[in-house]
Amino acid sequence: MEVLSPVTTWHRACRVEDIPADGGACVLIDGRQIAIFNFSRSNEWYATDNQCPHRQQMVLSRGMIGSQGEEPKVACPFHKKTFSLRSGQCLTDEHYQISTFPIQIIDGQVYIDV
Repeated sequence: MEVLSPVTTWHRACRVEDIPADGGACVLIDGRQIAIFNFSRSNEWYATDNQCPHRQQMVLSRGMIGSQGEEPKVACPFHKKTFSLRSGQCLTDEHYQISTFPIQIIDGQVYIDV
């Protein structure tokens, strides 16, 4: 069993099965909407703000996920701005960026450091 780092504030967000395989979902942590993405094919997990900074809409968890080369990304479902799930940088417009958060999976539970 892994142990969570004591230097951060980890929040239990949900169970692994609450997030669709190769998709995303939104959770509320301390009043903040967080998008969680499950790349089940590669067993990778990511957490970002749910708000797309382009039009200030809370929609990224419903965006299409994929990759650009080796970079995992999510595309806003409305205006197709795409963001790196590692850095949060917008891959289609340098003026936009989203926050990303550390994520851990322990004993079937998803933990996020917000």
